[in-house]
Amino acid sequence: MIWIWTLLATAVAVSVDELVGTWTTKSRNVLTGPGFYDPLNDRLLEPNLTGISYSFSADGYYEEAWYRALANPTDPSCPSGVMQWQHGSYVMLANGSLTLTPIAVDGRQLLSEPCRQGVSSYTRFNNTEKFKGFSVSMDRYHGIQRLDLAQADGKIMQPMYLAYRPPRMLPTSTLNPIPNGPHKKRDMSRTSFHLRIKEELINPDQWWWLGVLMTSLGGVALFCS
Repeated sequence: MIWIWTLLATAVAVSVDELVGTWTTKSRNVLTGPGFYDPLNDRLLEPNLTGISYSFSADGYYEEAWYRALANPTDPSCPSGVMQWQHGSYVMLANGSLTLTPIAVDGRQLLSEPCRQGVSSYTRFNNTEKFKGFSVSMDRYHGIQRLDLAQADGKIMQPMYLAYRPPRMLPTSTLNPIPNGPHKKRDMSRTSFHLRIKEELINPDQWWWLGVLMTSLGGVALFCS
């Protein structure tokens, strides 16, 4: 635990300038921007591998992209997968902590549970995040800048590495406002969701991918909040 508190203490001295950029985990397949979320067609674009990416601008805006495998304790051979995207504004307090506040109507989540339903659900997603602190350093192994974020409970997220500076982000204003009038469900039955899941759930040395879900069957609905 000592190194965690050392990280947090160091984070206080870190400036916003060091945070600015697009950061991504080791797979480098998940990046914020138009390659992950297409706001014109309102769809998430599946990367080749799982990962996490955060972008921070110098004027207080952020964007995040997540693509994760979810373990299934009752049936390890049948994991689920989730893609999440949101953006909004962030503030850094004097103690180095961060608060990320999303634009509620813009966040998106695509959840696939192949062994439970056989279809994917596409919904709005809204999650305010708080980080106790962060640390930016030069990674000795990769030779590039590394970002470590400490979550609200003190747990350190997996490291992310600098991919772009300035950051690669979509426009920071509201992209998909809720229209006036009755809410309607959107037919997204043509959407397919491939799950390429990190095989650390079974074998940490290899990758495998689960077949195409919902190529011609089922439907995916966008539920308006």
